[in-house]
Amino acid sequence: MNVRIDPTWHQALAREWDSPYFGNLTSFVRQSYAAGTVYPPAGRIFAAFDSCPFDKVKVVILGQDPYHEPGQANGLCFSVADGVTQPPSLVNIFKEIRSDLGVEPLPSGDLSRWASQGVLLLNSTLTVQAHRAGSHQGKGWEEFTDAAIAALSQQREGLVFMLWGSYAIRKGEHIDRSRHLVLTSPHPSPLSAYRGFFGNHHFSRANSYLASHGQTPIDWR
Repeated sequence: MNVRIDPTWHQALAREWDSPYFGNLTSFVRQSYAAGTVYPPAGRIFAAFDSCPFDKVKVVILGQDPYHEPGQANGLCFSVADGVTQPPSLVNIFKEIRSDLGVEPLPSGDLSRWASQGVLLLNSTLTVQAHRAGSHQGKGWEEFTDAAIAALSQQREGLVFMLWGSYAIRKGEHIDRSRHLVLTSPHPSPLSAYRGFFGNHHFSRANSYLASHGQTPIDWR
């Protein structure tokens, strides 16, 4: 199957393209876009991969679903387009960065500035029907993104995985902890941020780990 995605990821995920589940997933996604409003825009479905090639990944942040309201989802988890009001979870992520690193994040909620430095901003499910959170779960995306995480875990070394909330923690349970740093905490949503997301120091811990492995730290602003 001819999938438009960054070439390094196309190779890393070569076994997925002709698998039965991916064929079924592709048919479902095409029908969904034809039948109604789906986010993100079709050209941004694989934006997380296109923005951060396989061999350039340093940090992985796992999300769950794309934002499901108009103008929000841009294919990078937790990110919104420049000028769009920042959702509560992203506001809390920036709060933790201020507290942890003592820096002021840029006003834009577009996190492509992180992706270009090697931060893979990966949702578990890459599409969603408008106004219906979770509507594209259980259609094959989870298997696909599991394969992406497994490829990174097995083929790369010295990565940092940030897993926020029980869903992400479960999804990352097979990451090889002997090869990578896995950081876990509650989710940054307003419902759980005060239960341990605030004060988790994931951003400084990630940068310390990267530096200790000879990698340039991330500018989290």
